[in-house]
Amino acid sequence: MDVLALYKEAGAYHEGHFLLASGRHSPKFLQSTTVLQYPHLTERIGQAIAEKLREAHIGARLVVGPAMGGVVLAYEVARHTGGRAIFSEKVQMEGGSNAMRIREAFTLSPGEPFVAVEDVLTTGGSVLKAVRATEAAGGRCVGIACIVDRRKEDGPLEGYPLIALTRLTFDTYAPADVPDWLAERPLQEI
Repeated sequence: MDVLALYKEAGAYHEGHFLLASGRHSPKFLQSTTVLQYPHLTERIGQAIAEKLREAHIGARLVVGPAMGGVVLAYEVARHTGGRAIFSEKVQMEGGSNAMRIREAFTLSPGEPFVAVEDVLTTGGSVLKAVRATEAAGGRCVGIACIVDRRKEDGPLEGYPLIALTRLTFDTYAPADVPDWLAERPLQEI
């Protein structure tokens, strides 16, 4: 599957100056919600991730996605693995930091294996919060899957096996390191 072509086809590939959820700046941005609004494209993506999980022998019938962006993706991957989908949601912690939790309505068996899914991985922060929340609820993470892995490094994410449909390493910059040519463009917060 040519993921970048799929994003371009859906009008979800953008160039400019973007402040990513990770806090980093980038001249390129992939808007997954634009792609995932189309059931036929979401089905293709979910099916492709499920197939890659099978090829990697990562067998979990529970799929977890961070709300809101990972909910639709978790559902579609679970549909193609014959499993079920749940999501984690943000909660405000004392001191103002954010964490995630699993709703009480979702029950997990102790040690139940799960896969966490994310659309685009830049630092892995959101999906790791979902992993921690699901582990706190009793689950056991056996892998992480994403549509696009944007990290500079290859391989597992904090020891968890990582499956990606593609790797695209667009340049990103810490706020203090934004080059002049990028700083001249209007900033768009994502």
